Amino acid sequence: MQINQNLLSQFEKQLNPLYLERSSIPAEVLGYGEISSIFRLKQPEAVAFKRLPIFNSTSDAETYLANYKEYCSLLGQAGITLPEDSGVIVQAPRRPAALYIAQKLLEPDHFAHKLIHSLPQNELETLLENVITEIQKIWRFNKEHTPDIELSIDGQLSNWALVDGNLLYVDTGTPMYRKAGQEQLDPEPLLKSAPAFLRWILRLFFLDDVMNRYYDERLVYIDLAANLYKEQRPDLIPLTVRIINRHISDGLAPVSEKEVEKYYKEDKLIWTLFLSFRRIDRWITTRLLRKRYEFILPGKIKR
Repeated sequence: MQINQNLLSQFEKQLNPLYLERSSIPAEVLGYGEISSIFRLKQPEAVAFKRLPIFNSTSDAETYLANYKEYCSLLGQAGITLPEDSGVIVQAPRRPAALYIAQKLLEPDHFAHKLIHSLPQNELETLLENVITEIQKIWRFNKEHTPDIELSIDGQLSNWALVDGNLLYVDTGTPMYRKAGQEQLDPEPLLKSAPAFLRWILRLFFLDDVMNRYYDERLVYIDLAANLYKEQRPDLIPLTVRIINRHISDGLAPVSEKEVEKYYKEDKLIWTLFLSFRRIDRWITTRLLRKRYEFILPGKIKR
């Protein structure tokens, strides 16, 4: 995928993260992750960008980009299909280096979290079955390659798009994988998205739990099912749990609906508080300290 680096450099120089819509280079937000936002520029129209303004230097960003490319390659080896992609590093004067991860823009209505609101019941069941079948490829790969290589995955429905009958996985921007048991992703750059006063708490109490959950088969499935609350389809949780338990690896306890509900309540509280603290941090940074706040934050999120 060819990306116009000069255009991205110009965009980064004039970007005001508080008011993306006021950019002289027009941009449109497509969605929000827990750490970063996904948006597109009017030119090129067919590309979605994820911006990570979290690096002290271009060399740090290059290391992250190399890990990203290796993670994508390993996902492909595991049998996961990805959209066409690229990565570009830009740095405006007196600002952190930013990595722009670019992916081919997919139709919004093709994403699984949208499809669960429109598909008839039989096709909906097939979609859920196929998503879980795709996730299983990761556990098979890990079984064959651990401890040399172990992959993580975030299986939530919003990370899958149905294109020409095939499921594509799009959430590749946090390249967590292990080699010989050692995590390859340095979490410190990602912690920069958190308020400075929270980082030591996150390191001490939450970091290992958050990173490890995406290597844990049961937790990945529980997270997938729990996310149906956020997607306003909790009625699908019993069906999803039944499908999960048909596919879960031998030796693992079945997933229960009670576990899913408990997980959702805890996860909702954590991420709601985290976003609230980020908004407070933005206010302090921009209003009191009169400094630039680098991150594009979402408005109100239904959970």
